[in-house]
Amino acid sequence: MLTSHHNNSKGSPTALLDDVTRPAPTVPAAHDDSADSRSGGHVLVVGAPGPRRERLTRTLRSTGHEVSQAPPGEVERRMGQAQPDAIVALDESGVHGARDVRGLDVIREVRTVPAGRALPLLMVTAGQEPAGVADMLHHGADDCIPEASDPVELSARIEAKLRRVPVPVENLLRDPRTGLYSPPHFLDELDRELQRPQAARHGGVLAVVAVAEMAALEARLGQRVRREVAERLAGVAERLGSFCDRLGWDEDGRLLMLLPGVDEETARRGLEKFAATVAGTKFIVADENVRLTPAIGWLPLAGCADGDRATGQARDAVQEALRHRDLRPVRYAPWMRGTPHRHRRPPLRALIRPALSALSPLLVLLLGVAVPFVLYQQAYRLGFDLGSGMYWVVVAGLVLSALLIVLECLFSLDAVARPETPGAPYPPASAVIAAYLPNEAATIVETVESFLRLDYPAELEIVLAYNTPHPLPVEDTLRRIAARDPRLVLLPVAGSTSKAQNVNAAVTRVRGEFVGIFDADHHPAPSSFRDAWHWLSNGHDVVQGHCVIRNGDSSRVAKLVAVEFEAIYAVSHPGRTRLYGFGVFGGSNGFWRTDLLARTRMHGSMLTEDIDSTLRALGEGARFAVDRTLISRELAPTTLKALWNQRSRWAQGWLQVSLKHLWRGLRSPVFTARQKLGLFVLLGWREVQPWLTLQILPILLYSAWKAGGLQRLDWAVPVCVLAMLFTMAAGPVQALFAWRLAVPELRGRGPWFWSYLFVSTFFYSHFKNMVARQAHLKEALGDRQWRVTPRAAAAKAVARR
Repeated sequence: MLTSHHNNSKGSPTALLDDVTRPAPTVPAAHDDSADSRSGGHVLVVGAPGPRRERLTRTLRSTGHEVSQAPPGEVERRMGQAQPDAIVALDESGVHGARDVRGLDVIREVRTVPAGRALPLLMVTAGQEPAGVADMLHHGADDCIPEASDPVELSARIEAKLRRVPVPVENLLRDPRTGLYSPPHFLDELDRELQRPQAARHGGVLAVVAVAEMAALEARLGQRVRREVAERLAGVAERLGSFCDRLGWDEDGRLLMLLPGVDEETARRGLEKFAATVAGTKFIVADENVRLTPAIGWLPLAGCADGDRATGQARDAVQEALRHRDLRPVRYAPWMRGTPHRHRRPPLRALIRPALSALSPLLVLLLGVAVPFVLYQQAYRLGFDLGSGMYWVVVAGLVLSALLIVLECLFSLDAVARPETPGAPYPPASAVIAAYLPNEAATIVETVESFLRLDYPAELEIVLAYNTPHPLPVEDTLRRIAARDPRLVLLPVAGSTSKAQNVNAAVTRVRGEFVGIFDADHHPAPSSFRDAWHWLSNGHDVVQGHCVIRNGDSSRVAKLVAVEFEAIYAVSHPGRTRLYGFGVFGGSNGFWRTDLLARTRMHGSMLTEDIDSTLRALGEGARFAVDRTLISRELAPTTLKALWNQRSRWAQGWLQVSLKHLWRGLRSPVFTARQKLGLFVLLGWREVQPWLTLQILPILLYSAWKAGGLQRLDWAVPVCVLAMLFTMAAGPVQALFAWRLAVPELRGRGPWFWSYLFVSTFFYSHFKNMVARQAHLKEALGDRQWRVTPRAAAAKAVARR
């Protein structure tokens, strides 16, 4: 509404608030019949107690209005006592001698009260600049009038508002500013679409978008953020072009999307792009800079007959998306309504899965040994010596695997060094510790204390993102630490079931320009955040550090893992990065630019969520570095069973990543030919190699059957002997390089490396191949259970990464 700022007064420049000592102006006879319509309205005057409020009150009473008063902060209570017809508020910003009550604060207070949302609201300003007036109108004032205006003008403006009451936006067909449909009108549009003949629809999708941070925003800023959030989301959808046809919003601030004539795959891709764009954008909501986590539920319009029901189903899918916070749109499924299945038989696969899992060692022998042996045998009887050809394939494969290990070792000597100086000043940084608290109770306090000792020259916050099924005494200890040191932020993640969900919940909470991700047993080196910024400020997006085992003295298994971690983090990762031109990992002792992590997130359905996130980020063109001098110390498993469970999850997780990303990466224009070779080795060859090594058994059995017994085989074939020696040498070479490049505290443990050399050559490599084959069968059977291994104190810890 246009506002007049000219001075209609004929007396002092503050005529509106002058004491009413002069007679009311004479009204022409032609207008006498409207006098009653200008009187009797109840007006609530909002302002700090004092002469200005009293003068305004007398002015309004003199023009025939019933007046009550309310100081700022008590609007809702006074409106509960007597509902006004209009509100006139004093803008006291900058008024000499008055409390600094800004007009925007008063507007916010009035419009937050449900009864005040539709009432006419006039602001009386004291010399406000045009920009300030415009700001108040944008934030909910219906009119602004200078206090120099005539009382008659004020009364006329009030009466005009009472006769033409503003229509709330939600009652309009569409918001004239944003184009959003109001809830009832959006449902009308949806019903109209559903009533079209099925043949004329050509697909179509309904989507509902919520944000995970809504409850926290509303608790802090009031209900008005619901509408603001929906508007911000709609702005993103509009920037993406023709992705969405019609947009609306509901009373809870969720964005409603109608996508007619769109097939499901196109809709899913569009929604994924929308979610990533929202997550990667910083929004201003109620004058605050915030990150939002969109949770999208959707369903195809095919089969829908009722708009209310369809919208309810999409909201059920939203609840599932809110659990994970991983930006993936969730398609509605009937089970999301909690439909009981007591009378339904469990599927046959669910009944036989436990039996097959128990028999998996026999299945491995059947699939990896018996079936190939029979195949070679039957092919020979048909005149094809398939087994002999496979022999040379296996030999070549084993030699290739050994050669790749040796190349990684050699390239690790020439790993890219960390930039000596940062490329920009140290910014605020954040550390996120992801913890399942019942599993970490014995170590979490020690971990938190180690983080609070970090040496970083700028602001550093420590966010402990944790889930627990019930309160624990250690939480009281953590609260005391947080009260003592404000750098520690405790973030309980209700309903979380994975590390990924904890990290996803934390990434919108952190204030740092970059964030380090850690498991609950990690103790980073004091300089780790400074060292990470040297990489990130010089053109990289993620840097993976070197995880070092700190409880190697706990058991023989822990000693083995301590040396193995040096082979992985000091040799394989740096060498592979140098050899193929990209690094991986980033989930433990990994440092991400916050913007990248916010739009990438971690997917809790992946058993190695960090590798999956890395490959998705690499697919977007992110630069990934590996630094073996960026140290964090963690706990190792101390028993063979715990080691088996940990490596089984790793192996199955790598398989999931390979199935998801290998073919996509090989076709991607983002990767170079060298990087695609690295992807093939990392995601393809590593999955084939455990089964290839097993083929030596059926081939030997076939060769013995063909020759008439093992004693008739010639074991001294020079090429085979050389190949065997070269293959066996790869393990000792890797152990030697691990010792050469290990951290100083482990280089002095020579016997550990000698033990690893022997065990890895004759046992451990076969152990890991067995684990990989078992993991493949588990994935095929759909067994993706995460087995948590309890953690204890460092001296006797059993840990999982």
